[in-house]
Amino acid sequence: MDENRSVNRRQYLTAVGASGLAATAGCIGGGGGGGETITIGSDIPYAPFEYRNEAGDLIGFDVEIAEAVFGEQLDMDYEFQETSFDGIIASLNNANFRVIMSAMTINESRAERVDFSDPYFTAYQTVLLLEGSDIGSREDLQGTSVGVQRGTTGEAAAEDLQEEFGGDLQIESYDQINGAFDALLNNQVDVVINDNTVSASFAAENEEVVFLEGDGVAADRDDAPPYLTLTIEEYGIAFRQDDDDFREEVNGALATIRENGTYEQIYNEYFDG
Repeated sequence: MDENRSVNRRQYLTAVGASGLAATAGCIGGGGGGGETITIGSDIPYAPFEYRNEAGDLIGFDVEIAEAVFGEQLDMDYEFQETSFDGIIASLNNANFRVIMSAMTINESRAERVDFSDPYFTAYQTVLLLEGSDIGSREDLQGTSVGVQRGTTGEAAAEDLQEEFGGDLQIESYDQINGAFDALLNNQVDVVINDNTVSASFAAENEEVVFLEGDGVAADRDDAPPYLTLTIEEYGIAFRQDDDDFREEVNGALATIRENGTYEQIYNEYFDG
């Protein structure tokens, strides 16, 4: 995809995004030929994957990947439907929407309930804290209070630490990650465990927030971030388990946008450096 086409897509996403959760976003793809509109369940906000800008427009990495996959490659209309992450798989299986696209980590427990596309993003669970905190290592997390988003792999990582520390870890779960971030700023929790790119976006806007440093499970990877990593995870688009043909279509589209440079272009827009 050439640069001008990317700019035009970005401008169009911004122009229509204000009403994009359950109506206009489906028209971004510009095509579909009057067939089924693909409804995408997503927990919003979760910057930089799906969130609203100051004008109220729906933007983000997942939003643009959806446009590239469903709109440009599959020529389908689609729309985003805001859904709590804690119940998002149940909502998918109740046919409230066709797919989940919400920075969702592929894991065994979820794969028992849904089928996933090929992975489209690598993430790490990491630890955020206030600058000047007495917490300086993974071991120092024992006895602390940890903010997480309910139903996420960040919550699962905190539970693993809680078990490792013999229960000596307090977990505070919030419906959205912004609740955990606010609790950190207000000294209601000592740290937040969450996906690294989302936490990095928050830290970039709040100078008093930093990552907990140290080697972690991703220390040997060339692309590992320069701070403590608790897990290595892959994101996928989730489908009901009877939707194999459509999942294969989406996998083909994901492969195409990687091959033609579209994926890299979108990635660099949101995660440059």
